[in-house]
Amino acid sequence: MQSQEMQTIHQQLQETMQTLYRKAVDADQHLDNLQRDQKGKFAAVFTRDSGFTTSAKRFGPYVEEIANDWQALKALEEDDAKQALAPLVKKIELTLVTLTQFQQSLSKQ
Repeated sequence: MQSQEMQTIHQQLQETMQTLYRKAVDADQHLDNLQRDQKGKFAAVFTRDSGFTTSAKRFGPYVEEIANDWQALKALEEDDAKQALAPLVKKIELTLVTLTQFQQSLSKQ
């Protein structure tokens, strides 16, 4: 049985994942358009030292990795889950910040 604290954390993660997914789909559509216009030439969204094992030119695979990490975290005992939470939150924060910066750069064009 999870504590109330962990239930609250999982509820917040659920809401964050929904937001992340929507933003990633939108950003990936913009990236597709940029690539079609011969723009947006890069090897990966995040560098190797970002904490992700994924390397992709779109945000979707990174969001999928975060979702997989979250599902794995749900299966852990509470103390282990709390330890696994920090790297997961770091990935979420990095992704949200990068998505926001990307969206801001698009609105300036």
